[in-house]
Amino acid sequence: MPLTPVAGESDPRPVIRTLLLCDLVASTKLVERLGDARAAELLGRHDRAARDLLAAFDGREIDKSDGFLLLFERPIEAVRFAIAYQEKLRDLGAAYGSAVVARVGIHIGEVVLRQNAPEDVARGAKPLEVEGLAKATAARVMSLAGDGRILLTRSAYELARRAAVGIDEFAGLRWAEHGRYRLAGIEEPMEVCEVAGPGEARLTRPKSSKKARHEKEPAASDAACTDPLLAVLAFDNLSTDPEMGFFSDGVSADIIQRLTRGAKLKVIAPTTSFQFRGERKAEAAGVLRCTHVLDGSIRRAGARVRVSAHLTEAATSTMLWSDRYDRGLEDIFAVQDDITESIAKSLDQAFSKFSPQRIDPAVYDLYLRARPRTYSPDELRTLVDLLELATERAPTFAEAWARLVYLRAWLHFYIPFAERPANAERIAQDAAHALELDPEGSDVRMAQALALPPFGRFLEFDALVERMRNAPGNSDGRRYVGWCLRSMGRVREALEETERSYELDPLSLMSANMVALARMAAGHVDEAVPVFADLVERAPGMSFPVACLLRAYAFQQDWDAVDRTLALAEKRQLREFRDGLPFIRAKRDPSAANVAAWWSEVKDYMAMTGSIDVARLVYSAHLGLVDEAYQAAGTAALGPTGTAHDTMGPDGYRPTLMFQAGMPELRNDRRFPRLCARLGLVELWLATGKWPDCADDVPYDFRAECELVRDVPKEQFGFEA
Repeated sequence: MPLTPVAGESDPRPVIRTLLLCDLVASTKLVERLGDARAAELLGRHDRAARDLLAAFDGREIDKSDGFLLLFERPIEAVRFAIAYQEKLRDLGAAYGSAVVARVGIHIGEVVLRQNAPEDVARGAKPLEVEGLAKATAARVMSLAGDGRILLTRSAYELARRAAVGIDEFAGLRWAEHGRYRLAGIEEPMEVCEVAGPGEARLTRPKSSKKARHEKEPAASDAACTDPLLAVLAFDNLSTDPEMGFFSDGVSADIIQRLTRGAKLKVIAPTTSFQFRGERKAEAAGVLRCTHVLDGSIRRAGARVRVSAHLTEAATSTMLWSDRYDRGLEDIFAVQDDITESIAKSLDQAFSKFSPQRIDPAVYDLYLRARPRTYSPDELRTLVDLLELATERAPTFAEAWARLVYLRAWLHFYIPFAERPANAERIAQDAAHALELDPEGSDVRMAQALALPPFGRFLEFDALVERMRNAPGNSDGRRYVGWCLRSMGRVREALEETERSYELDPLSLMSANMVALARMAAGHVDEAVPVFADLVERAPGMSFPVACLLRAYAFQQDWDAVDRTLALAEKRQLREFRDGLPFIRAKRDPSAANVAAWWSEVKDYMAMTGSIDVARLVYSAHLGLVDEAYQAAGTAALGPTGTAHDTMGPDGYRPTLMFQAGMPELRNDRRFPRLCARLGLVELWLATGKWPDCADDVPYDFRAECELVRDVPKEQFGFEA
């Protein structure tokens, strides 16, 4: 990214950016110690070094007076710059025989970028200026870092720390949270955090400056926590065979599932807690802000297993309980029950024991090897094969049946529509057997919901979602409850549900994606953008974060960011999400010619397929083509018709986008309830009384209109019996 502003950067609309302010501490004393000439030489070298680092880390210089005001796309890049900058200062200090210390403040928030005219620049104005509260916040945080530290606000800290997970470059960094401060000129107290390079010195709480009127507020972590929050770390593999790592991870994950179902405990999901391994285990309690940590080790030799486990209170580092188990591997579930019951008693929780199972060690291996990582179609097919073998050899193995049904349901989205009815029937049969073995299996309920067509059977869908929400535990499928609720129009409720799941699994790629989607659907685009941007960096193989980030930037009307993301999209596979690119082009410049071009593409699609999916209807109405959208809906099928252009993937033909807060045009028309009746949504709303959010937002009596169209026939989803 160039250091000088680019043409057209000025935009009166706020955009999300990371700001970094830094300046030298006690620079006047440098002059006293070194003299004018050497001090000027040092300061010149300082400025050149800072600008070289800025170019290396894709930052942009906005202002330079006593210090630098810098702009970055992501907090992690600002942290990389700050760490390298502090190292460069130490080198400069050594070269000149005098300590050179800087203070740094980092914040992510809304800013307005204003490009000054060339004549104003000639008169001394800065080429590009940043306006907004975010700049003031970064400045106040920097002033708090008076002793040469790198301080961050909570939002910048969390995004940077998540992005650093698993990257060797950041392995030695130290992170700390210092609680809430009331900063001068800023109404709401801000949480202040810190990052530092490797070293033994403890990161202590920064002192407040009376001049700056900082007031330390009690941190949430300082108060007594009434509800335990447990992090179960991946048990260490002590077997001689390093390939047994899958086994120790699997046993640890099973303990989490038994804990969340057998005791009323909040437990962080394994996709997050398992990222802390080896030396990083010491960081887990601080990063995850949990009250207790369960850790241990597993040694397996043939059909015998030794499991050691210990429970620690995070605040005091006190070990509350520890034990060791030497058992035959066929009794592994009994060992897990013993561990979870001991933890529940230590935390004063009631634990319900599970029915004892004795599992053939070879079958248990198959089950553990069938844990999904990427959810790609090829991986899913392989894992389904393993689980079919496991359930064939152990017909009463409830956990294996539940995982088989769940993964077969995800694979359902990637097989041809003509084959889906037969696959759905097989899911139904396997689910029935799984629920006989374990009636509370929430992943099985999610599988049943996923196997239903994306519209037309919402009464069944809603009943399954409610069973899932009320089932004990925190299974993988729970994170998709909000996604299900959005497809029925309950956007605000979906956001609350998704935020709860995200709290228990903040480092999971899929949990982050779900919460960003839920925030954007509810109209909180500014809160979704940093999460999507972080996902794009962390998950280069995923297509949907790029597509979602493009749409989010388009709704912010941050067209420079759109251009950068489009360039990235050319290097990524967008798959079914590529269909949204023409909409973004038309939204950027909604001229008659561009809107006509969009509509021409929609009509071409209808001519090829005989169908029109609801996403295209929503986009068309948003571009001003409300009448055209409803006319198209009246002449085309709303689902697949068996052509090569049918939309695959979990979102294909699902009505979720119809309830997006930022695109109300289709909903605001009185014809909307009739369209919803064809999809089966009106039947749901009238039967259950669970009305969508839009029922109170549209400019007509939504409930009365739904009554008028209650007899409109539901459209049968293509290829479903």
